[in-house]
Amino acid sequence: MTEYVIQVSNLCRQFGEVKAIQSLDLNVERGRIYGFLGPNGSGKTTAIRMLTGLLKPSSGDIRVLNYRLPGQAQNLRLHIGYMTQNFSLYEDLTVTENLRFFAKIYGLTATGRKQRIAELLDIYRLGHKAAQLAGNLSGGQRQRLALAAAVLHQPELLFLDEPTSAVDPENRREFWEQLFDLSDRGTSILVSTHFMDEAERCHKLAIFETGIKRADGSPDELMRQMGAHVVEISSAHLRQLKQQLTRLPEVISAAQLGSRLRVLVKDQVSDPVAFLRQQDSLSAEDRLEKVHPSLEDVFVTSTGAGRP
Repeated sequence: MTEYVIQVSNLCRQFGEVKAIQSLDLNVERGRIYGFLGPNGSGKTTAIRMLTGLLKPSSGDIRVLNYRLPGQAQNLRLHIGYMTQNFSLYEDLTVTENLRFFAKIYGLTATGRKQRIAELLDIYRLGHKAAQLAGNLSGGQRQRLALAAAVLHQPELLFLDEPTSAVDPENRREFWEQLFDLSDRGTSILVSTHFMDEAERCHKLAIFETGIKRADGSPDELMRQMGAHVVEISSAHLRQLKQQLTRLPEVISAAQLGSRLRVLVKDQVSDPVAFLRQQDSLSAEDRLEKVHPSLEDVFVTSTGAGRP
């Protein structure tokens, strides 16, 4: 039987006339990495703040680790970790002082604090920076310190709100390796991102737009169920071709990728290559190939102009 760490039903949040979250239903399985994918302003942070008990919903039901929110938020807090998008540790304290401070808040004993901090300094390669002020760390080092602070008390569930938005690709890859290590040890993780490559790493994800969950499932499921064909065109006239093809009602979008044009065609068209080849805008020299969809294609078809 599937065990869920998060169960949400018909969750809504309004700020005045603005509907930040609308009718959200959500189930997150234990031990999995679940992603929130969407641009800034899509409701990801608002949803996370409600799921951590920091923000009261306007309506709807929330159960996190079998605690009902917001009523039991205080009971929940020692069982979850939360890493915000912006670095929120104390910049005028050293790495070790920050970890000691949060270890005391989480109620670790003196012996437990010492052992756990030493363990985390080793895991996140911060031992040589232990006496350095947090404000003087690099972006990647700050990120590792923030993650260490969030998992000090070995939480069952970890919330990460766009944790890699301020670091370089190498640090992003390393950070995700650390998340998979945590997942393998049984930690459930909910992470928000606007990076497609990060979303593809999640076991499951939800796509958000203007406070609405447009799609959810595993990356493979979402790509299989996308409802569109993907055709790549090689041509000497990609800019003109894009303008002409996007006028067709059967074409969802067209985006240039280097020397190729990636075209999304509605799945009502049974043979998208033949359909595009018939267009007057293509020449005999243009090459067309049907290719596998990407998560970015799913995002385009689920949101904005691509949404039915």
